[in-house]
Amino acid sequence: MTNPALTYTDHGHTHELPLTPDRSQLIIGRSAHADVSLPTDPDISRLHATIERIGSYWTITDQKLSCNGTFVNGTRIRGRHTLHPGDIIRIGDSTLTYHAEPETDCGETGIGDTLDTPPNLTPAQHAVLTELCRPFHAGTDHPLPASNQHIADALHLSTETVKSHLRALCSKFQIDDLPRNEKRGRLVALTLTNNIATPNP
Repeated sequence: MTNPALTYTDHGHTHELPLTPDRSQLIIGRSAHADVSLPTDPDISRLHATIERIGSYWTITDQKLSCNGTFVNGTRIRGRHTLHPGDIIRIGDSTLTYHAEPETDCGETGIGDTLDTPPNLTPAQHAVLTELCRPFHAGTDHPLPASNQHIADALHLSTETVKSHLRALCSKFQIDDLPRNEKRGRLVALTLTNNIATPNP
């Protein structure tokens, strides 16, 4: 099996960095001591992000070390994000591509990031989040996040109250900057990946 690798361009030259099991953690940054050093990009922090192998998967992590953020396929990441073949990483004006063989492990969730510290939720917020994710525990083939009306009916709340709780949840999960149509799915992804809310039967 071919090892995964990162490719990137610096000073007009394309570089390939193999990701082998003996590499525990790699640093991307403007520092000359970084494993992926991009010294000419002023929008990159000295220690910007890290690449790390977790189990059989490679991940990229931005623990707020950077000022301008780290983006994967156009979406800014928060904390740790699992990399998939073909993912495009943008850091400042620089781009890196993750290359690997197609994934075959059906057990990989692959829909969200692992949170180092789950957000502190009120009982009401936890209840709303649980109902939002309920369709994903119902065994349907193509589940979608529950609608505001379904959540409101299940919890005997008004839809405006549900909307208020969802806005607060987006803030606590630090996804306020996502487009409106992506926020619900992202909330579900983070919740399921981190086992934050499991509905009762």
